[in-house]
Amino acid sequence: MALAKEVKYFLLRRILNYPAYCLLHLYAKTIRLQFEGMEALLEHLEKKGRAILACWHQRFFGGFYFPRVYRRFPCIMISQSRDGDFIAQIVERMGWIPVRGSSTRGWKKGLEGMIAGIEQHGLAAHIVDGPTGPPREIKPGLIYLAQKTGAAICGAYISYQNPWIFNSWDHFMVPKPFSKVLIHAGPLKWVPEEMDDAEFEKVRLRIEQEMIQGYDEADRYWNQQGMGK
Repeated sequence: MALAKEVKYFLLRRILNYPAYCLLHLYAKTIRLQFEGMEALLEHLEKKGRAILACWHQRFFGGFYFPRVYRRFPCIMISQSRDGDFIAQIVERMGWIPVRGSSTRGWKKGLEGMIAGIEQHGLAAHIVDGPTGPPREIKPGLIYLAQKTGAAICGAYISYQNPWIFNSWDHFMVPKPFSKVLIHAGPLKWVPEEMDDAEFEKVRLRIEQEMIQGYDEADRYWNQQGMGK
């Protein structure tokens, strides 16, 4: 069993990584991306402001090609697991800057790396309810990062016209080929630099509710468009 695992990770890291990236790249060419509400975020970044794109774990797949579209290269936290090694190599090829760590493993090192990445590059993406949930519940790391860096939080509301839905803890979604993906940037939100525990939790809950509402509004887009037909 141990030998089989070693063979698996060798294949993933040394042989299958580039073919997997090529397949994803070809697949992405079939997806029709639609961006909305990006003006305020891009203007903020042009003025050397800092921002954190906040996204549910369920939807992050649709945002992978943001760096290619806007030539902005956000840092993003990737698990320190060996599966994370494989994922980190692929997202780096796509233009992301992987920082290793998660809320379940290497969290302190990961947060320190994200703070340094935001200070250097000005932009990060954060999967706020990952890697294991509960779904649609913001972990404290998002607020902590915004506090320590002065970055604005920007909800990245990703919605799929026609997704596959998997039987995972968050019902992870992947858009089907030749379908549409809406990526809507919400308004920029700042958090106070100093807060006690009660204030911190109040801010966390407020942003969590705003993200829930933002995703619900993004999903209604397809009904307004007649399911995009």
